[in-house]
Amino acid sequence: MLKNILIIALAIMVGVLIYANKPETLATPLATLGVGGTDTLTEKVLPANGVVLPAVWGNLGKQLVATGVIDREKFEQLYASRDELTTEMKALLTAENNGKLKITEENSGMILNLLWALGLGAKNEILETGPMMDKNYGGAQNFASTGGWTIAKDNAMNHYSKHQFFNLTPEQQALVNKISRGIYRPCCGNSTYFPDCNHGMAMLGFLELMASQGVSEPEMWQSALALNSFWFPDTYLTIATYLKEKNIEWQNVNPQEILGADYSSGQGYAKIASQVAPTGNSHGGGNGCGVGASAPQRQSSGCGIDAGQSVPVPQRQPSGCGI
Repeated sequence: MLKNILIIALAIMVGVLIYANKPETLATPLATLGVGGTDTLTEKVLPANGVVLPAVWGNLGKQLVATGVIDREKFEQLYASRDELTTEMKALLTAENNGKLKITEENSGMILNLLWALGLGAKNEILETGPMMDKNYGGAQNFASTGGWTIAKDNAMNHYSKHQFFNLTPEQQALVNKISRGIYRPCCGNSTYFPDCNHGMAMLGFLELMASQGVSEPEMWQSALALNSFWFPDTYLTIATYLKEKNIEWQNVNPQEILGADYSSGQGYAKIASQVAPTGNSHGGGNGCGVGASAPQRQSSGCGIDAGQSVPVPQRQPSGCGI
């Protein structure tokens, strides 16, 4: 009897030791970016403290100003007119050693505009041989992502794919090509590979930045979803609500799947939204499609310039994102 008791006790002890020392479960995709720190759905999708992205900005703002892709005076006046010209913004435009980018609800519009400029000006084969150059559209100048960029030193097309901000290896370029084809945006039905609006052009710039710094593919998908969530907050809160009703927590989602056409394109999101009751909450962010887009209540509102600015209306807008 004593022998049997000792055997049972030993088995229990071994079991406890095995459980206590078992490998930790791998961090869920969004948890690796610090998303999902509290129980509220809004906090999981849009963390109050923002999300630190795996991309160092360095002196890119200074380069964008030096090349004329950004007219610093116009850029600062845009935000000063709304009392939104922050120390952070000035540093991202002028400093040499900025660290990793961080996106919050408050700065999402500014991050959108900086990355828009980067995507527009950075020399890349996607801009030179991709859908933007399709002759059926009459030229790359006819899109919201080009005609809508009104705060360059001169015409935006003078900077289109002109500046060697990155020297991507063939492998890095292939990664950008792959991921850009899989990231959609709810303001239209196109992927980042066809960056005909500001969100697409900004995402392209961000993918190039991450690839140039050796960021892994999983991190690139995760970070892209974080950006889209802050740029289209109501959209992704609705998607998160839809998933929660199916017992899928936001921090457990597959970013690549959520960024795909079934969820993140305009058409895919419309189907999701039709199955979810309105939450009654509205968030601001960089969700309008113009240079001055940061005003609340402009969720997926079309690619227009904010009040007080005007540009010629491009004649061909396959995405529906007209100026």
